[in-house]
Order: sequence, then structure tokens, then C-alpha cells
Amino acid sequence: MKPKILAFAAALLLTAAGAWAEANSVYGYTLSDIDGATVSFDQFRGKVLLVVNTASRCGYTYQFDGLEALYKKYQDRGFLILGFPSNDFLGQEPGTNQEIKQFCTLAYGVSFPMFAKIKVTGRDMHPLYRYLTDKGTDPRFAGPISWNFNKFLIGRDGAILGRFRTQDEPQSAAVRAAVEQALGS
Repeated sequence: MKPKILAFAAALLLTAAGAWAEANSVYGYTLSDIDGATVSFDQFRGKVLLVVNTASRCGYTYQFDGLEALYKKYQDRGFLILGFPSNDFLGQEPGTNQEIKQFCTLAYGVSFPMFAKIKVTGRDMHPLYRYLTDKGTDPRFAGPISWNFNKFLIGRDGAILGRFRTQDEPQSAAVRAAVEQALGS
């Protein structure tokens, strides 16, 4: 009887460990897109993701052009950019989700997925950003979001592969090289 109990206990531990690991990866999050629809990150398995906190009234807002170009260049190879508007830095994203969507679409032709406005800093930081910036997740890329347009590169397996500062242009050689490497080129 003891071997059965041990096998059962081992199976429970493995199941719990797997559930914990899943809840502690990008695939464990569900958020609202900019139109209010629920989006499970589980649907992004096998894709290379660039997660970006955005703002419409920032000196770096022009990066939407570079992000859109990067998205168009690599989307057919399994690359997605996920935009997360945030009003955390000097009130540079004050609009509603619909105003943000209209601005991004009309001013920059954004076609990559945009999400509902969230907090990326402070006590009310969204759990996704808490995960992305936590030392326990990946000490190499931990630390607070410094400004709008910080970028996290997520591999096909959900691992954080890189982090780029606001000043790192989406079309820069470093960002393109990291995306191409993640895509397996």
C-alpha cells in the first residue's frame, strides 16, 4: 500500500508543480484587450512576443511606427507585438481605451494587438508586469519599468529572452537581431 500512496503523492506534487509553473509564466495571464474582450495568453504559445508599455502623448510615441514595421516584417513567422497602454508616467496616456485605439489606428496604423490600459508600476501594478519585472522570474531582466516603451522579448516557450529600454528603437539592429534569433533565423 505504501508504494501506491507514494506514487499518488508524487503525482499530486508533479501536478501542483506544473500548475504553479503555468500560473507563473506569461501563459497563466488573462487580460482584457482594448475592446474589452478577454484574452488568455495561453493562445500565444509557440509565438515570439514583444510586450511593450505604451503612451499616446510621450516623446517616444513615434515608436509606434517602428513597432508596426517590426510587426509587419515578422508576423508571418510567428511574431506578435502586444501593446499595453499605461498612464503611469506624467499622465502621458490619459485617454479611454477607445480614444487610445482610435489614436493608434489613425495616427500610426497600429494593427498589432493592443490591450486595455493597465498599471505597470507601483502598488497597483498589473500581475503581468509584476511577473515581467520580478527578480524571481528572471534576475537578468528584473527591475522597475523606467518609462513608456520598455520592451520585453518573450520566446516561443514563454521564457523572457530580453529586455529593451525606452531608448532602444524597435527598428534598431539589437532589437531586430534579438527577434530574428528568437524566431530561429
